[in-house]
Amino acid sequence: MKRLFTLLLITILSQNISLSQYTLQDVIAEYEDFQSQKSELSKTSWPDISNEKIKGETTLLARWISALDKIDSDTLAQDNLINYEMLKFILEDRFFCLNNYGYYMPLNSEGGFIISMIYSTQGLPSLKGERRAHYIQKLENTTAYIDRRITHLEAGRKLHIGLPKLVIENCIEILNDVLEYENQFFLFRPLGQEVESSLKSDALGAFKKLRTYLKEEYLPDARNTVGIKSNSGGKEYYEQRVRYYTTLDMTPQEVFDLGQSEVKRIREEMDKIINDLEFDGAFSEFLEYLRTDEQFYVKTPEELLKHASWLSKKAEEILPRYFETLPSLPFTVNPVPADIAPNYTTGRYSGGSMDRRRAGQYWVNTYNLPARPLYVLPSLTLHEAVPGHHLQISLAKELNKELPSFRSEYLSAYGEGWGLYSEYLGKEAGMYTTPYEDFGRLTYEMWRACRLVVDPGMHYFGWTREEAVDFMAKNTSLSLHEVNTEINRYIGWPGQAVSYKIGELKIRELRSKAEKELGDDFDIRKFHDLLLANGSIPLNTLERIVNNYIKETKTNE
Repeated sequence: MKRLFTLLLITILSQNISLSQYTLQDVIAEYEDFQSQKSELSKTSWPDISNEKIKGETTLLARWISALDKIDSDTLAQDNLINYEMLKFILEDRFFCLNNYGYYMPLNSEGGFIISMIYSTQGLPSLKGERRAHYIQKLENTTAYIDRRITHLEAGRKLHIGLPKLVIENCIEILNDVLEYENQFFLFRPLGQEVESSLKSDALGAFKKLRTYLKEEYLPDARNTVGIKSNSGGKEYYEQRVRYYTTLDMTPQEVFDLGQSEVKRIREEMDKIINDLEFDGAFSEFLEYLRTDEQFYVKTPEELLKHASWLSKKAEEILPRYFETLPSLPFTVNPVPADIAPNYTTGRYSGGSMDRRRAGQYWVNTYNLPARPLYVLPSLTLHEAVPGHHLQISLAKELNKELPSFRSEYLSAYGEGWGLYSEYLGKEAGMYTTPYEDFGRLTYEMWRACRLVVDPGMHYFGWTREEAVDFMAKNTSLSLHEVNTEINRYIGWPGQAVSYKIGELKIRELRSKAEKELGDDFDIRKFHDLLLANGSIPLNTLERIVNNYIKETKTNE
């Protein structure tokens, strides 16, 4: 694998094209070739994170960024301009992360690279022939891969670029769970019952070694503070993560202030619902009522899955009113896999593919049912299934088959912004049929607004975990289990949590502008198709596309 990468690096760097002669298509072609070879290698090996590979990739990234800087973007046609902006955004972020040792922090509260390995085996059929041989090669590389991850964790620890105790404790718990039943170890499932004992021993030994290292060496010296600001260079690292996850030139202070403003606005809407219900008690007592009254909870996982399935069909009913173009790929409703459910979020979308004969997966967490209120399920369904992530992601794949592969990269501000906008759209479409479900919608919106406060609060302004938990618990009706799970997630994933609300606010801002300027010529179905037509893109790019659409529509009146 290293030989193949070295040959690719030599080939690209030895080309006679000077940076000033590079066209956008030259950069795209080289990057696509690089990514294609990485994808091909992934069939037989885990990611190559050797120092040689990282140094070589950093050199290539610097070359491509310099080449893009010399291109006059004003001369590019619309499609190429989107490619240019998207690729530059991706390359600059990757370059920053490599230069600032992001790979020294490969774990998060949900497991980081451990969970990525688990995901890679989810839904795989029993492998045969060449695919089985390739997978066995991959398993044979497990020990070397885990050893390299340990080396990076240790290097980060010595440079004070480390992870907090809470993240390490969660990862140890995940390792305990996956190692509890060795005969059912996730890496062996695609091979069925026929797994060589030496292969089993090596793979299990690698994960046990990782657990021992985390427990006995990393954990005792891990930082007690939760914010990344405590790391060497942590403040600057977080500032860049905010810019990346918002795709805008925003500062942590601007995010924090906007969050406070949104929390105040949403709280006023929540108070109105409580008053309309004539509830006799304070806001905190109403939250306690929602968290404890049996009418809002089911008794079995099957009940929760059935209710989510019914809501999914209700959500599909509204689609023709709001969209002209719909994806052909169906989706289903499944529980979050038991291996990861205890530390996992309430729900999530896992993409499917017609080529792989796999439907999209709307995952609903059936672990700890007293923490899964029904009144938030409409919002969750709209966000994760339709018109949220399933519609958005599946449509992007179907519409953009001819685009460069990097255009399929997921940007949270756009993707999660669309998910949250879908929750808002459900209000307009009549999906919330009781005051409690509408309060659940506001709880989800408040949850995302609180993220704008607690994420920079912890990572930039020195908040403790307890302060963040208290702020979210006081302002949302999320169960305390969900509050704690969410805060843990933000601790291990600096900056990502702010993307949701920023993206939603931008989409709503663009819709309001289009409605105001186009008046009777505004078509909600055409507008939504426009937003979804180019897949995941930076918000500034999306804004330019909408502005052009408004201008062209006015011109054609």
